[in-house]
Amino acid sequence: MRSTNPTMMLDSTVRQRLNALALDSITHGLNHGQAMVVESELLSGPLKEKRATFVTLHKRGDLRGCVGHLKAYRPLAQSVADNAFAAAFRDPRFNPLTASELSALAVGISVLSPTEPIEFETEAELVAKLRPGTDGLVLAEGHRSGTFLPSVWGSIPSPEEFLSQLKRKAGLASDYWSSTLTVKRYTTESW
Repeated sequence: MRSTNPTMMLDSTVRQRLNALALDSITHGLNHGQAMVVESELLSGPLKEKRATFVTLHKRGDLRGCVGHLKAYRPLAQSVADNAFAAAFRDPRFNPLTASELSALAVGISVLSPTEPIEFETEAELVAKLRPGTDGLVLAEGHRSGTFLPSVWGSIPSPEEFLSQLKRKAGLASDYWSSTLTVKRYTTESW
């Protein structure tokens, strides 16, 4: 388990339950075409707390889907179930998952902290405030926005390149700069 925020530690029982929920929701999706509904009366402790999550699917080491939400508006268990289904069947970069792929699937779950704005005047000041390996970022300009989870630092370790690629993901030029650009950071507990 990786955590970029030591205050957000979920115990191994909760993590195992969330992994099982993710796989159950994907299997439910294969059979019923929709995410599994988690019975709220069966939830206790952190599983019923409203938390933002992302679920990332890999098939034999290659990305197979990644979907999530930056805002916490559902109980943790339902958020994971919904995002697992969406990563398997609704990520527009991939065809919907098939039953034959299920056995080769690895599920990654990231539970997000609330976002907090980063104050900056210049791009150099913003880059200097980034915490490689720790920060997930949300970049927004008008109606355009994009996010990178902290795990993306593993493939883009340079803060300048991380920011440049995030701008591109948001539909902006990699060298785009504006005084109205906003950036928020968050951390994750991921496994």
